[in-house]
Amino acid sequence: MLPLVALVGRPNVGKSTLFNALTRTRDALVHDEPGVTRDRQYGVCRLLEGRPFALVDTGGLSGEEAGLAGMTAQQARAGVDEADVVVFVVDGREGASALDETILAWLRKSAKPVLLAVNKTDGLDAQAALAEFARFGIAAPLAVSSAHQRGIPELLAAVSKLLPAETVSEAPVDPERLRLAIVGRPNVGKSTLVNRLLGEERVIASEVPGTTRDSISIDLERDGRKYQLIDTAGIRRRGKVEDAIEKFSVIKTLQSIDAAQVVLLMLDASEGVTEQDPTVLGHVLDSGRAFVLVVNKWDGLSTYQREQCEGMLGRKLGFVEWAERVRVSAKHGSGLREMFKAVHRAQASAMRKFSTSEVNKAIEIAVAEFPPPAVRGRAAKMRYGHPGGENPPMFVIHGNRLKAVPATYIRYLENFFRKRFKLVGTPVRFEFREGQNPYEDKKNTLTPRQQRDRQHMIRTAKKRER
Repeated sequence: MLPLVALVGRPNVGKSTLFNALTRTRDALVHDEPGVTRDRQYGVCRLLEGRPFALVDTGGLSGEEAGLAGMTAQQARAGVDEADVVVFVVDGREGASALDETILAWLRKSAKPVLLAVNKTDGLDAQAALAEFARFGIAAPLAVSSAHQRGIPELLAAVSKLLPAETVSEAPVDPERLRLAIVGRPNVGKSTLVNRLLGEERVIASEVPGTTRDSISIDLERDGRKYQLIDTAGIRRRGKVEDAIEKFSVIKTLQSIDAAQVVLLMLDASEGVTEQDPTVLGHVLDSGRAFVLVVNKWDGLSTYQREQCEGMLGRKLGFVEWAERVRVSAKHGSGLREMFKAVHRAQASAMRKFSTSEVNKAIEIAVAEFPPPAVRGRAAKMRYGHPGGENPPMFVIHGNRLKAVPATYIRYLENFFRKRFKLVGTPVRFEFREGQNPYEDKKNTLTPRQQRDRQHMIRTAKKRER
């Protein structure tokens, strides 16, 4: 395990900006509005040569203990408890505040090594800004500007002196760790599912919609398998997204979908399939990722409500009947074993490798059972095919007049290939390639005799018409 450094401070002092500067990423969501960060966000700083360390960005401490502010404070305390070094970030422009003193008193009780980083000192007299915080009694405060990358080397040098003496190498990226992105509308139970799988309150779960704002990646080991869970922000209808923070949250969610291997699309069984659920599903289908439909809050429904929900799923999501549906209760943990079985079946289908011979055989049988329809009197001719990739499975078909293949026939091929190769939970894509006509750019120049014959044929045809 790498040594851990925690960034702590009140809201809007620049902790997330400093986190991104130290990790050289954009993993943490940054905005001028206070209280954007709520959950713990982890990363790795590799700027110290030979001494990488883990970094945790925490939510701003507002001094409140109720509601979301209290839950954010609990997450920050958990980050400090597991840290080896704490960087106390303050705002150099606003100066010291009573809340800063309260946070410092709590940090002193934690008995962890504390560094004072006076942020936002660009354009200010650095010495005057540091003098403002001299009464805190912390030796060697550091003036930094995380937005402009100033003071970062000095901060890293101070951190290196407080890190544990033993050298710990960074754990290599595990290619066998399955990346699972959990997506859906706000308040369908995504964070509750993550906490249930981890067995701890790792992320904030609240009945308030939109609690999760950032995409949080967490490692999990279950039944001898390794996973990387990605808890994402809920996606609402575009017309209702007015807040800039929510727009950035949606972008992070879409990026998480692209980075995942399998997507868990969560629905609320008590509400059924809403107008927004197919929209979220559309984002997943556009990404080409394998997915499982997770119907949450199933335990709280009566028999009649369950029948109504099943009927609604069949009517509104019938176009993805090839995706497995799992009924779970994230709150009580029922149905989770079946969910992971469906996840592995979807991943196996998405990553399956095909041979050219079996693809050609499938095309031959599919065309024999249902030939391509004629368009303008001519039907497409599929000569041969071969695999074109995986995740999702892609098949390349060569032939003539393939541009005229209608969408209905492409859906027929998708369903045929799914049934023949027993593919579940993954989109199937086709790429059609036509052979190039060698005479396409060549002009046929007539000889004088051919020109005379052509004029004779035209005159003869006109006489017949008369």
